[in-house]
Amino acid sequence: MAKNVNINIDFSGFEKLLGKIGVRLNHLSSSDVLFVICAIFMPPLAVLLKVGFTTQFWINLVLTILGVVPGQIHALWVVLFM
Repeated sequence: MAKNVNINIDFSGFEKLLGKIGVRLNHLSSSDVLFVICAIFMPPLAVLLKVGFTTQFWINLVLTILGVVPGQIHALWVVLFM
């Protein structure tokens, strides 16, 4: 017999952290959420889709080559604040 399992995830701490840097989750559109997911897994692609072949794209490409985490941070900054 199958049991119903309810999973509740508390994002209040995450929302507070994002609120401190100026991001409100209720203002993110569905395309912004997809950009954030893309920024985590493929940072240069997210920047390319958001701003095109600009200086920000090339900066992100270099940062991602030097280390994935700096590229991810930069991509999230571009996606959320530009």
